[in-house]
Amino acid sequence: MDIEPSSLAARARIHAALGDPARLAIVDALTLGDASPGEIAHALDMPTNLVAHHVKVLTDAGLVARGRSEGDRRRTYLRLRPAALSALTAPPLAAAHRVVFVCTHNSARSQLAAALWKRRTNGDAASAGTRPAPRVHPRAVAVAHRHALDLDPAGTAHVDDIVRDDDLVIAVCDNAHEELTGPVRPRLHWSVPDPARIDTDEAFEAAYADLADRVDRVAPHTAATSPDAHAPAPTTHGRHP
Repeated sequence: MDIEPSSLAARARIHAALGDPARLAIVDALTLGDASPGEIAHALDMPTNLVAHHVKVLTDAGLVARGRSEGDRRRTYLRLRPAALSALTAPPLAAAHRVVFVCTHNSARSQLAAALWKRRTNGDAASAGTRPAPRVHPRAVAVAHRHALDLDPAGTAHVDDIVRDDDLVIAVCDNAHEELTGPVRPRLHWSVPDPARIDTDEAFEAAYADLADRVDRVAPHTAATSPDAHAPAPTTHGRHP
């Protein structure tokens, strides 16, 4: 993921400004409404000269803006700039029509991740493996059933038959991430332990929880859209002539 240096510098300034408890308290005080510096000083029991210092730091970082009162023009009101806070999050990923989750056997982690993505985002998702197994692991099917996810027990596939040029590919296992160095290269890597190595219900539940957390974290940063049903099929990295 490419991030502009200017964006990193701006975010660093905001983080630095929020690193002081007093400044964080001022931001909290302005979250739901505007206030004058005097009102901030009174609410936080802070000397006015110290409030002025902290407000200057917050203003320079782009977190707070000043405005003159329309009543008493001698009075200044401070307001929070929410867009500056939203800039603290990671920049969005490039738009993708579909997300494809890849693991080694396409029998557990990638299947669960794709099902979670579909349910939580209503977006298009698929899964594949570098060495697909003949069927989905029974414990993966069971954990999916417990969490109301839909998995096809026989629905495994190879990455070359699934991944298209415009997919966002996410490797959900270390082996797949390290093996895929050719045309099919993961954009993201989630180092989720293989639950089949332990082969207990608890291990599969732990993998499900890990994947669910990661889906929730990444989904807001994608601009994934459902592919146009009438659009021509993209070129695949096929193994077969």
